[in-house]
Amino acid sequence: MKAYPVYIDNHLLSSSEIFQKHIHGHQVFIVTQKNIAELYLGVLQKTLQDYHCDVIFIPEGEKNKNIFEWQKIIEQLILKHHERSTTLIALGGGVIGDMTGFAAACYQRGVNYIQVPTTLMAQVDSSIGGKTGINHPLAKNMLGAFHQPQCVVMDMATLTTLPEREFVSGIAEIIKYGLIWDADFFSWLENNIQLILEKNSAALKYAIERSAAIKMHIVAEDERDHGLRQLLNFGHTFGHALESATNYQTFLHGEAVAFGMKMAAELSHRHQGLSVDDVSRIENLLKRAGLLQNPVEIPDLMSYMKRDKKTQKGETQFILLKKIGSAIRHQNLSS
Repeated sequence: MKAYPVYIDNHLLSSSEIFQKHIHGHQVFIVTQKNIAELYLGVLQKTLQDYHCDVIFIPEGEKNKNIFEWQKIIEQLILKHHERSTTLIALGGGVIGDMTGFAAACYQRGVNYIQVPTTLMAQVDSSIGGKTGINHPLAKNMLGAFHQPQCVVMDMATLTTLPEREFVSGIAEIIKYGLIWDADFFSWLENNIQLILEKNSAALKYAIERSAAIKMHIVAEDERDHGLRQLLNFGHTFGHALESATNYQTFLHGEAVAFGMKMAAELSHRHQGLSVDDVSRIENLLKRAGLLQNPVEIPDLMSYMKRDKKTQKGETQFILLKKIGSAIRHQNLSS
């Protein structure tokens, strides 16, 4: 995998030095949303004032991560005469990052892009690793490409304006890293979850840094998702199915993944011997983080899980836990 830096600190949007290191042409093309632009586009444009800069706005919401909105990005790149030396910049959350990366992967057979994630979810998960794509009406992330960014610029100051529900949604992915990889990190989260919820700068920075480091390590070992990287899907087989079954209208991604991790922990107890105590610790931390708050009626998810891109030879793959910090792939569970 191509190595690239991940910058994590406050007020990085105004760091012209960082962006200059990773923009190699004279053109940049920012993909963002109007609500984000109102807060941060002006700062970024000032930082990029030495470049020819175009902007496109994508509507909010997972339902807009589709081929029609993606085509608009490509059309504007063509109409604005962007060359192969252009650099796309994804200013926003996971939807913006995924769509921008996929556009960069396809435009003129591949151009550079920079991830500037403004949500906690995007900072700890989707901005890292080079998975780009859009949803199909029948399944999430079914169209896409592996295309690594030039760098990831995580400005923690953008989290101060993030709605509380969006912030809590991102914590689900942080918890996931402790569950699949680092039991000590999970214990640290149990002891420091309140500080994270309060947006304590030191605690939050450590949680983001540790999450990013775990994901970068796993992706470096398995960029194309053939083995080790699939552990990152813990809770996602259920979570993606839940999102699809509710037409991406009911749950934020992290909320769906939290329910998915709860279900995966219960399956891990039955099929991998995960202790009752560990199942309880997982559920308790998710609840303390503000997840699993509202009881929901879980629809029949099997048909949606069979459409999941991780299904192989008709068998649904689940990521289960042997213990906290140790995950394993398991095929086609019946219950």
